[in-house]
Amino acid sequence: MRASPYDEMLAGSDVPRVHCREYWRWLGAQPQEYLTRKRSEADALFHRVGITFAVYGENSGTERLIPFDIVPRIIPPEDWVRLEAGLAQRVRALNAFIGDIYHEQRILRAGVIPAERVLCNAQYRPEMQGVEVPGGIYAHIAGIDVVRDAGGNFCVLEDNLRVPSGVSYMLENRKMMMRLFPELFAHHPICPVEQYPDLLLENLKSGAPPGVSDPTVVLLTPGMYNSAYFEHAFLAQQMGIELVEGQDLFVLDNALYMRTTRGPQRVDVVYRRLDDDFLDPLSFRPDSTLGVPGLLTVYRAGNVAIANAIGTGIADDKSIYPYVPEMIRFYLGEPPLLQNVRTWILASPEDRAYVLDHLPELVVKEVHGAGGYGMLIGPAATGAQLEDFRGRIRAHPERYIAQPTLALSTCPTFSVSGIAPRHIDLRPFVLSGRDVAIVPGGLTRVALREGSLIVNSSQGGGTKDTWVLGG
Repeated sequence: MRASPYDEMLAGSDVPRVHCREYWRWLGAQPQEYLTRKRSEADALFHRVGITFAVYGENSGTERLIPFDIVPRIIPPEDWVRLEAGLAQRVRALNAFIGDIYHEQRILRAGVIPAERVLCNAQYRPEMQGVEVPGGIYAHIAGIDVVRDAGGNFCVLEDNLRVPSGVSYMLENRKMMMRLFPELFAHHPICPVEQYPDLLLENLKSGAPPGVSDPTVVLLTPGMYNSAYFEHAFLAQQMGIELVEGQDLFVLDNALYMRTTRGPQRVDVVYRRLDDDFLDPLSFRPDSTLGVPGLLTVYRAGNVAIANAIGTGIADDKSIYPYVPEMIRFYLGEPPLLQNVRTWILASPEDRAYVLDHLPELVVKEVHGAGGYGMLIGPAATGAQLEDFRGRIRAHPERYIAQPTLALSTCPTFSVSGIAPRHIDLRPFVLSGRDVAIVPGGLTRVALREGSLIVNSSQGGGTKDTWVLGG
């Protein structure tokens, strides 16, 4: 039997945790009609601003509004200090790992990670072997998904290092809460998050090729039909940089240029929001019309920086995730400050046998999957779905991992029937440059359906503002 989930705001029935007492008292004094009106106001404002996302495969051709919950998630300062230290440690180790596997491969020679797990992985890019990147930083922006266990301890569920998304919703959620409830910010010591775009731009500029004093940075988007296009446009505008598509860039004399009305302009840093496969049709997918022919050649020559680096995906593949605690010990010589969720690697015969015997109790994920797709939640699955996944696992065990069905922590959430607990996770954003910087907070995603454990927006989840309280 699974343990009861940790409630982020309540220590018992209607008994708020110490750091939530003032907010809980305020919330209890608000009429249902007032909260309903405020939620409708938020929906209208988000529609007006255009804070939407597209879902691939939908025939409607329309975009969805990500539901916003008006009850914040509140994190006390002492919890944030521990989480922040663990995130910084983890991302330092992940950067060291990526640099190592594209150079000396010490961790493979030491047998800490099976070599085939890396070298035969679809996310490993042999084109990056021996390529030096500025500052040795591969994952400039990381979104690390964390959850609380039943004891309230943070642990890492997933690492997102390729093109992590969601930070625009973190920023817009805060703006919305300040607009709806300005009085709350006058009475709570809430750490700010609005400095993120400035920190991101500083981070990107710090990764420019050596000798460039005033680097030109662009944000490379797949275009307006991408599910995260709102975020691409939002971040480019907030940073004051150009939002470009592949057709806006070209390579000449081993350098990257942007087409402008004043003629070609040299580009020094590309914040890319498309996957490796589409970046350069001369080196990866020849049918890609989204990238820039010759970009890899310029990159390998050290004449442009790309964030995140090409080949970074190897470190956020779900088949590599179980080894991150050992990476921390291997590269940093330290015990992990944040634990992983227990994970079974189905390429292992022993793990596979256990999972097949306990499938109704577990969550099974595709190692390359994302967005809540390609996964099985055992306790919620039908007999036919379980048998289907048994067949998939037996046919291609290397494509899957399994984890326990977690009792994700809950937070009071405004629903049609009033305030009720809903399951949540958290994605803080970690910036790596000359230093590691983490804005206090992150994107809290919430499973709005009662009992649901799937928080992904593409699967019906919503978002909350995340308050980290100052000391």
